[in-house]
Amino acid sequence: MSQSENPFRVDRVAVPLRHRVTESIRDAIATGHFKAGDHLPERELCELTGVSRTLVREAMRQLESEGIIKVEPHRGPFVARLTREQASGIYQVRMELEGLACTLFAENATEAQRQALKDALDDLKTVVRRSDPRERLRAKNHFYDCLIQGTQNEALGICLYMLNSRITLLRATSMNAPGRIKQSIAELSELVEALMERDATRASKLARHHVQMAADAALNRLVEDDQTLVPSK
Repeated sequence: MSQSENPFRVDRVAVPLRHRVTESIRDAIATGHFKAGDHLPERELCELTGVSRTLVREAMRQLESEGIIKVEPHRGPFVARLTREQASGIYQVRMELEGLACTLFAENATEAQRQALKDALDDLKTVVRRSDPRERLRAKNHFYDCLIQGTQNEALGICLYMLNSRITLLRATSMNAPGRIKQSIAELSELVEALMERDATRASKLARHHVQMAADAALNRLVEDDQTLVPSK
């Protein structure tokens, strides 16, 4: 299988290979290639990423520490499931943190950081017209990286990074909701407009609204199964 046929195959570039393997498997979960409750056989992951068992094991340990996968005794790793309560709680915390992030960005971002956020939004608008979910995910992550950098708050960035790891389990579901991508772009465009005006109060309110809409999209497409949530088929 070629690189174009297998988007999760890892290129051997300067970035630490272990990091790229971890990101590749995380992306495979975030884009719905692997779904909640799916078994993750080591051999399949090696074939998917094109790397050794050692690197896959290191990546799986990292993803386990983030709560993205769960290793069951004598059965191996599985994509973690989330209960409705857990999913709702993740979005509740995300709403508070992103509201704070937008307040701080409006107050603290430099002109270079403001321009970087505008450029990231333009890139996202371009990418969403394409069919590749990994490109959309990359562009969305870059947008949030720019937002976090502009807050000038390292602790907040660390908290959001860890939270976003858990959101990986919900992202494929919210991204696939009918009309959600178009709506999300409209919400982010309005948010960036408020940030460029340094209107911290309005930006925080819009950020909370954006997260609430993402939560509604994800939770409405999840089905109950023995008290756990899995993406609907």
